[in-house]
Amino acid sequence: MERRLEGIRVLVTRPRERAEELCFLLEDEGAHVLHVPLLELVPPEDARPLLAAVESIQRYAWVVFASPSAVEALMDALREAGTTELLSSVRLAVVGPRTARAVEGHGLKVAAEAPAGTAESLAEVLRPALRPGDEVLLPAAEEGRRELEEALREQGARVTRVTAYRSRTTPMPDEARELLEAAPPDVALFASPRTAESFLEEAGRERLGTARLVAIGPTTAAALTHLGLAVAAVADRPTPEALVEATIRAIRG
Repeated sequence: MERRLEGIRVLVTRPRERAEELCFLLEDEGAHVLHVPLLELVPPEDARPLLAAVESIQRYAWVVFASPSAVEALMDALREAGTTELLSSVRLAVVGPRTARAVEGHGLKVAAEAPAGTAESLAEVLRPALRPGDEVLLPAAEEGRRELEEALREQGARVTRVTAYRSRTTPMPDEARELLEAAPPDVALFASPRTAESFLEEAGRERLGTARLVAIGPTTAAALTHLGLAVAAVADRPTPEALVEATIRAIRG
């Protein structure tokens, strides 16, 4: 079997919780992966809104998840509140296959999944299933985008958005800087504007060398361009598999 990234040095900047599968798939294609997480996922500063939501989880018609991290945060809160069994009466909707697997990993059933892996496509999937006034719980990242929330509100849903987790920058280790200086990557993957900004602050653009940059989606691609960095490829979907394919496109042109 052809290993399409044989010998290619790939920099991965995703948080540790979101990088394991991506790094594995890249290495399976022959890449030499340098994982330098520049953000870490941590609980919300104020967990009371999340805990209040899970204490009466049965009131919601839908819980909508945009990431596996949101799934894990909600399940932890349900266990803390002792209301996990009440989730069985609620329909669950997800953005992307990884989020679906996270839900199913808890023995739960996904009632709706976005085929395109985007918030906008999930809103369209839910359109025929939502009734006016349906209460929807959206556990999300503190700094997460608002498109899904706004689209659901436009469809008449009563959306409760709660912070399930947040990200904070983490310093780049000295050894990572030295590795980047000694052997700049052939490809660098960025999954958020904040990660790109953090990289430039921590390491400087010179440590990217002539690396071809891959973005997880159009928002990150636009941020990279705004920072004066050329984007070689954009993933078709926000999944590890799509990021690997985008990396291959970036290398092969």
